[in-house]
Amino acid sequence: MKKIIIAAFILLFSLQSCKESDKKNITPAKTDNKISDLSIYNLPSKWTTQDGKDIELKSLKGNVLVMVMIYTSCKAACPRLVADMRDIESKLDKKTKKNVKLILVSIDPKTDTPEKLKSFAIANQMNQELWIFLRSSEENTREFAAVLAVNYKQISPVDFSHSNIISVFNPAGELIFQQEGLGVNNEKTIKAINLEAEKI
Repeated sequence: MKKIIIAAFILLFSLQSCKESDKKNITPAKTDNKISDLSIYNLPSKWTTQDGKDIELKSLKGNVLVMVMIYTSCKAACPRLVADMRDIESKLDKKTKKNVKLILVSIDPKTDTPEKLKSFAIANQMNQELWIFLRSSEENTREFAAVLAVNYKQISPVDFSHSNIISVFNPAGELIFQQEGLGVNNEKTIKAINLEAEKI
């Protein structure tokens, strides 16, 4: 069953993968209390936070999720992605920010223990309640990357090459927008987040 769900996600999201070089718009789906077939909350995978808490993605239901995949020992693209996430956070409407979770998912779960993720969060001033760092098994990480259309590959014992994509999910867990690239104009990303967060 798990493999069928993942295969469906990969097929459906690959059909939406035609995009501009720096960003892609995805038509927002209507949100209600039901979980659609396109919701990430259908995924059965378990994750561990920077606080060592085990969660399933469905526990995040009801929030607008802004997600990016990084690894903490990265010295190239990841610091820029972290800066982009912090820039997005700084531009969110104060009245709707409480309805948003900013999530960084590790592509290097072997190295990125909860303790390391916690230290990274503190060092980067991302230890407030709206920031969540996640790690899981390599299999779950690979499957989730496929859902986000994020490609990554280990190129040395300590380095990965990876896509630079920030994804926005509505409260029902449906992908509604993606920003691709480093240091790109995030005006449309901010708009997509605020519009969804205002509905909650």
